[in-house]
Amino acid sequence: MKTIFGPINSRRFGSSLGIDLSPALKQCNFDCLYCELAPSATTDKQVDVVEVSTIIDELKTHLHDKIDVITLTANGEPTLYPHLEELIDEINKIKNSTQTLILTNSATLVDDKVFSLLLKLDQVKLSLDAITPSVFKRIDRPYKDIEIDKIVQRVEEFSQVYKGKLFIEILFVHELNDTKEEISKLNEVLLKVKATRIDLGTIDRPPAYPVVGLSYKELYEASHLFDSSLPIHIASRVHAEPNNAPYSDEDILNTLDKRPLTLEDIDLLFDEKSKLRLKELISKKLVITKKIGGLEFFILHENEKRKRLK
Repeated sequence: MKTIFGPINSRRFGSSLGIDLSPALKQCNFDCLYCELAPSATTDKQVDVVEVSTIIDELKTHLHDKIDVITLTANGEPTLYPHLEELIDEINKIKNSTQTLILTNSATLVDDKVFSLLLKLDQVKLSLDAITPSVFKRIDRPYKDIEIDKIVQRVEEFSQVYKGKLFIEILFVHELNDTKEEISKLNEVLLKVKATRIDLGTIDRPPAYPVVGLSYKELYEASHLFDSSLPIHIASRVHAEPNNAPYSDEDILNTLDKRPLTLEDIDLLFDEKSKLRLKELISKKLVITKKIGGLEFFILHENEKRKRLK
C-alpha cells in the first residue's frame, strides 16, 4: 500500500507531496458528518501502522526541489500515527528547503507529546469547526471523552509558542455551525489565536452523511461576521457562482476595509467595470496587494485605512 501521493497543486499551500499515514483504512478520533470517507467507529490509536522506513524510502523516490510542502495527512487523523516523532525527524534530515505541513483536527493537542511534536513542523493546519460542545459533537462526532473546551485551550496555547506558519480551518455545514451565535463564539476564540491565515471552507466532496455545504455567497456573508482584524480567507470554490455586481470606488474601498479579497474573490464578486475601478485605485495607491499565508490579497493602503478611522 503506497503512502506517498501527488504532488498536488494546492492553491493554499503550493506544490504538495502528500504522506498518507493510514493508507489501508480510516483510523480517526472523529467521524465528521462532512468527511468524504465512509462512516466508521472512532478510535484513539492506530492498529494498522506503516513503518517509518517504508515511508522514508518512498519519500526519497518522489521528493524533488520543486515540491513546496511535504504534507502529513491520513485516512483519518495523522497525529494518531505512533511513530510521528521519529518520522518528522527523518523527514527533516532529507527535506532540504521543502517545508513540512500537517493537517490535523486539533484534538490530540491536549497530549503534551503531540503538542511538542507539532512544534517541529514548518506549517501546521488545525481544524476548529465549532466551540459550543453540542455543536462540536454533532458536526465532528468525536471519540469518547474528547472535549472541545480543552481543545480550544490548547489551540490558543499552541498558537502563542509556535514559530512556523499556523493555519486554522473552519468547515461549515448548513444549519449546524453557520449560525450567528456559533460564528460569534468562533470569532471570540480566534481573536486569542495567533494565526497566519484562517480558512473558511464548506463541503467540497460527497459527504459520509446527508448534510450540505454553504454557497460561496453564504461563506462570504459569514466571513463578514468575523472581526476585520482576523486573516480570514474563503477557501472553498466548489459552490461558487459569480455575482459580478457593480461596485463603485467607495464600495470597493469599503469592502476591502472590512475584508481583504483575493483575485478569485474579485472575479466572483466584481463586474468588469468594477475590476477596472479596482485597477485605478491600485494605480492611485489607495489599494495595494499583500501576501498573507502564501496567498495574495488586495487590501487598503495604510494611509487610506488610517483616514477611514478618523
